[in-house]
Amino acid sequence: MTLSFAQPSDTSVPLHVVAQPDLDDWLAGQSDHIRNWVTANGFKGALGQVLTVPSTEGGAGFALAGYGTQSKRARKRFPLAAAADALPEGGYHIAAGVPTEHLEMECLGWLLTGYAFDRYAPQSAAKACLVAPEGVDAARLEVLANAEALTRDLVNTPASDMGPDQLQAAAEALADEFGATCKTITGDALLEQNFPMIHTVGRAADQAPRLIEMNWGATGPTLTLVGKGVCFDTGGLNLKPGASMGLMKKDMGGAANVLGLARMIMALSLPLQLRVLIPAVENAVAGNAFRPGDILTSRKGLTVEINNTDAEGRLVLADALALADEGKPDLVISMATLTGAARVAVGPDLAPFYTDDDRAAGALSKAAAQAADPVWRMPFHTPYEAMIEPGIADLDNAPSGGFAGSITAALFLRRFVEDSNYMHFDIYSWQPSKQPGRSKGGLGQSPRALLTALPEILGL
Repeated sequence: MTLSFAQPSDTSVPLHVVAQPDLDDWLAGQSDHIRNWVTANGFKGALGQVLTVPSTEGGAGFALAGYGTQSKRARKRFPLAAAADALPEGGYHIAAGVPTEHLEMECLGWLLTGYAFDRYAPQSAAKACLVAPEGVDAARLEVLANAEALTRDLVNTPASDMGPDQLQAAAEALADEFGATCKTITGDALLEQNFPMIHTVGRAADQAPRLIEMNWGATGPTLTLVGKGVCFDTGGLNLKPGASMGLMKKDMGGAANVLGLARMIMALSLPLQLRVLIPAVENAVAGNAFRPGDILTSRKGLTVEINNTDAEGRLVLADALALADEGKPDLVISMATLTGAARVAVGPDLAPFYTDDDRAAGALSKAAAQAADPVWRMPFHTPYEAMIEPGIADLDNAPSGGFAGSITAALFLRRFVEDSNYMHFDIYSWQPSKQPGRSKGGLGQSPRALLTALPEILGL
């Protein structure tokens, strides 16, 4: 599906957005006909409340959308999108009531209400279409919305239709769309080209493990995105309980998010050189599955003791990060649905990130607020390094004790990036329940914030 604004039209309905505390003042300036209609229909200006006000001729004169109170709006990422869900089908243009500084993000939220994952059955989405207000960069917002739709589609698709083969096809289709190059190393060729941990994690599955690489752009700073592409995670021989396996189609959410960010970068022609690396595997159970107690040697040469086969994401990322670092790009960013510990720490809404670059962290935090894409900085706490050193090997993939699980995973990954500025995101990539602008299911987390911050971080 394509998410887009409505074309300007004489038939679009004016939409007056009225905050709850401002309703009495707004009514005081209206005719008796309008005041009586609004009062009789119980419109209070509550967040998400809508009302169509007829003209004196009987047609739709205009519509009202409640904007609630400031405290209520603070609890929603896209407050106006609540009204978009409730309005009758048709075209609307904002006549008044949305603060200028919030206009772009409210328009983005409205666009996102048009998303529905309808591959397998019809699904409902908002039918009210918005005409982009003057001064809003409509083309850019459409790029952001459709990149988000790509990410959501990839995450929402079950592993039966989104294995390593299909994830590769999605990357190739994106590359074709924007004139990028895409190549893939598959199966035993991973061993021949020194990606042993990607091969080990994925070798038990029917679809062969692989490393997908996409490149775009010829000039400018160099940016490498690395996304965890575990298309389904059984936990391996450390089998997950059934309840924990139910959402594991989303364990390729890191890959889906880097593809969404790559789409934004290419569609907006950012002046940089982009490289995307996706280790795509399924962590399956078979006679040749890797085992607890195994010691693996990574591309970088570091040895890793396997204390839990369910901590596989950091293994495939490690080989990909080692390759990324060999190119010495200006910035390496990894995204992964990596740890449950991150969800315990910050819940599903926030995307925790790690970096040693204070300037980049500040730019990202500021951009996240502007982009309605919340992130939270977590520490690369060096004193915890000892927790990932088992003694029998260089690294432990699953330290015992249960403390600082997201931090120790991030420290593990940092060992594979020595020559490049590095930033890591431990995301959830899932919306547990429907919210304005966010359907239940797959979710992009951090790409909009990164897109907004990249010009400052990379000096574009």
